[in-house]
Amino acid sequence: MSDSPPTPQDLIRWSEALAGIARTGLGFTESLYEQERFQEVLAVAADMRVAAGSHFGPDELVAEWMKSVGDGVAGYQTPKIAVGAVVGNDEGEILLVQRADSGVWLYPTGWADIGYSASEVAVKEVHEETGIECEVVQLIAVLDGMRRNFTRIPLYSVVFHCRATGGELKAHPLETSGVGWFAADALPVPTAGADLWSEMAFAAIRGESVDVLYDRPRRPIWRDENL
Repeated sequence: MSDSPPTPQDLIRWSEALAGIARTGLGFTESLYEQERFQEVLAVAADMRVAAGSHFGPDELVAEWMKSVGDGVAGYQTPKIAVGAVVGNDEGEILLVQRADSGVWLYPTGWADIGYSASEVAVKEVHEETGIECEVVQLIAVLDGMRRNFTRIPLYSVVFHCRATGGELKAHPLETSGVGWFAADALPVPTAGADLWSEMAFAAIRGESVDVLYDRPRRPIWRDENL
């Protein structure tokens, strides 16, 4: 276990974990006593989130969290799923989009849609965001967004290696402000998380065998930040 003091990202992760436990408890218990205890846990989680830096006050956070409380299985809190696609072409370049909301560049990524498999979401997102048609080659990454510090909401990022099969570059009018093919030594600035995924991505594009990148269990699980 690390002896260093908690970081704001630690507080956010712990806050979201506590809020998830409390909301799940509220969804499964009928005991008024337990409901009150879980609501107190939500209040503590909100205070932690505010201490870490939040645009919302504790009461607003609790109210927002309570909106997701359901009954039974519907109330069980789980991370959201984002699906990404590392698409390569015959020139060994990678397909990147510039996000309209942040201005950063990244491979096409979107929320998982109900009714689609994860690989189908990858193909759909690529075509919607870039105009390029592709086929899925393999799964190359499953990452915890909060642990990797690239999100402030609980999510898992599932990434597929894909091969371009056709289409023409065309940026989505609302979601992206730019789209293009880029070589490994000519990535646009800023490219989000390139130090994490670029080596693996270009190895896959070159046809090399790559292992699936995932977050290995920590020792102990709750606190150790070694990846």
